[in-house]
Amino acid sequence: MVELPTLDLPDHPRLAQNITHFARALRKAGLPIGPGRVIDAIRAVEAVGFSEKRDFYWTLHACFVTRHEQSQVFAQIFRLFWRDPRYMEHMMSLLLPAVRGAQEDRAAEAAQKRAAEALLDGANPKVPPRDDSPEEVEIEIDAARTQSSDERLRTLDFEQMSTEEIARAKRMIARLSLPVTPLPSRRAMASTSGARIDVRRTLRQSMRQGGEIHRLALKRPRPRWPNLIVLCDISGSMSQYSRMILHFLHAVSNEKGAGWAKVHAFTFGTRLTNITRHLRHRDVDAGLAAAGAEAQDWEGGTRIGQCLRAFNRDWSRRVMGQGAIVLLITDGLERDDPEALAAECERLQLSARRVIWLNPLLRWDGFAPKARGIAAILPHVDSFRASHSIQSLEDLGAALSQPDDGGEKQRMLRLLGKG
Repeated sequence: MVELPTLDLPDHPRLAQNITHFARALRKAGLPIGPGRVIDAIRAVEAVGFSEKRDFYWTLHACFVTRHEQSQVFAQIFRLFWRDPRYMEHMMSLLLPAVRGAQEDRAAEAAQKRAAEALLDGANPKVPPRDDSPEEVEIEIDAARTQSSDERLRTLDFEQMSTEEIARAKRMIARLSLPVTPLPSRRAMASTSGARIDVRRTLRQSMRQGGEIHRLALKRPRPRWPNLIVLCDISGSMSQYSRMILHFLHAVSNEKGAGWAKVHAFTFGTRLTNITRHLRHRDVDAGLAAAGAEAQDWEGGTRIGQCLRAFNRDWSRRVMGQGAIVLLITDGLERDDPEALAAECERLQLSARRVIWLNPLLRWDGFAPKARGIAAILPHVDSFRASHSIQSLEDLGAALSQPDDGGEKQRMLRLLGKG
């Protein structure tokens, strides 16, 4: 539920100008708002009135928000712009560097930093002058050797990124790769340095030379590349992480010579959607926009067990093949029967070469598999890893190159008493 603020209007309000500035902040935060929508919003508020705070909020929401994922940004900017009389100080506290003690401040909420940057765009926040009292001690910090911006961005949580940081992160993700080692195959191919003699080719060559064998033809095993199957949760709790991971999968799908035979991608929330053909689009924005238009359950509820059942029933035999590797991307927060979820996960593991579970909740140091859905999935995966930052996506390549890599699975099983 959105916490609606009180509206303390001044004696001489300039409501039309305030709505215009509010729309400008929304546009800076990424919402596609033009002059036409601003005019519609002013006329709508004039028609509805603003005596009730709930009516005022939802009137502007109806005029400015066109997609469900924009609601969170709208709510944060609305809260800061129309509620907090000291919103400038609050936003500066989100953006200015600070020296933190043993008690670490809480992280900014989702979209809160983007809202702060949008409202402070063009401003030059300065630290307020301090009182030069004799008791005050000035602290100077040499930050010359601190972590670079790119290195910091690699470890930053996707949920805490600003608009500019998200754009930079997408450019970094577009350069990532996901290499895979080939699988052993019984089929052979010609080779000048092979370890086995190709009898058939040797005899055919000898027939062209009157039956004399002048050179032995050699062969080596033909490499066989596995399929990559991605099952990505797009429910409300996974929204921001799913978008960044889909950018990563788009880069993997369009990388030449990465080693994958085929990359098949599915999204699920309350239903399963195949978005494979959209990821093959060369333009990442157009591809993901088409994928979002087809998947109608973005930021909805979660029914992991039912969606895995649909995949096992309708798609497993078509796309899995022999040696397929499955990436299951979800937080595991399931509301349906956990026993049915465990059965579908077991069936999925039996059909795949490896099942790697990427869960953004692993970013918390105190994470424990207490949820029933997490406890049901965990025994039926081969590796359990985090997926909240660029660094975690880079580490995924190392997990694929090591077949015995289990990530955090064994530690989590010990917490469940099953290790």
